[in-house]
Amino acid sequence: MSIDGLGRVVVVVPTYDEALNLEWIVARLRRAQPGIDVLVVDDDSPDGTGRIADELAAADPQVNVLHRAAKGGLGAAYLHGFAHALAEGYDVIGEMDADGSHQPEQLHLLLSALADADLVIGSRWVPGGSVVNWPLSRELLSRGGNIYVRLLLGVTVRDATAGFRLFRRATLEKIDLASVRSTGYVFQTDMVARTLTAGLTVREVPIEFVERVRGDSKMSGAVATESLKRITAWGLRERRDRAVRALRRHR
Repeated sequence: MSIDGLGRVVVVVPTYDEALNLEWIVARLRRAQPGIDVLVVDDDSPDGTGRIADELAAADPQVNVLHRAAKGGLGAAYLHGFAHALAEGYDVIGEMDADGSHQPEQLHLLLSALADADLVIGSRWVPGGSVVNWPLSRELLSRGGNIYVRLLLGVTVRDATAGFRLFRRATLEKIDLASVRSTGYVFQTDMVARTLTAGLTVREVPIEFVERVRGDSKMSGAVATESLKRITAWGLRERRDRAVRALRRHR
């Protein structure tokens, strides 16, 4: 099906051990946006998430599933889903977590903003955005991490690590997905930087981010710290490469 003015839209939902949440979040998404398709990308979850996804797909032609052989990282799952969605001819390709932290009932805010953007991000850290049930330590880590990303990369996006997003097809085609090597949480920042480097428009809309209430979070202090280390290494390489390109242009 298609959404007026946007064409065919699919939301990619990566999963690993989300058996407690998947049916619930897919039902909410289908109810909130009946015209949007859902693509579950499961990393061989040992808790049976893949089987639940297959059952949902069997009952609903607007739900599809990709099974990956092993847990390969958030970015790798999204890249797999993006490639499939592009091959299937979708015009808009979205990202959303399976744990309920991204509320499908707010997806209309991102859809509206895509009218004059190439990438829309549901942002926690723009005016009007918020988080629910986060300890102060995690909020400070996320806010601080995003400030660090802005300083490191020289971008104005306030929530470059957010995972509630909509890309236009042309955006993903222009930023050369085949060259993306980041597979973990740094993937989100990488995609923002690539979109901006390509001269495309990124918009942020405020959302309410809700900490999961069922299942185990994949994000911990150790994971966040490792992500910042990877962002630092990747960001420094990116700045070096930009400087080299600028020198070549002015020779």
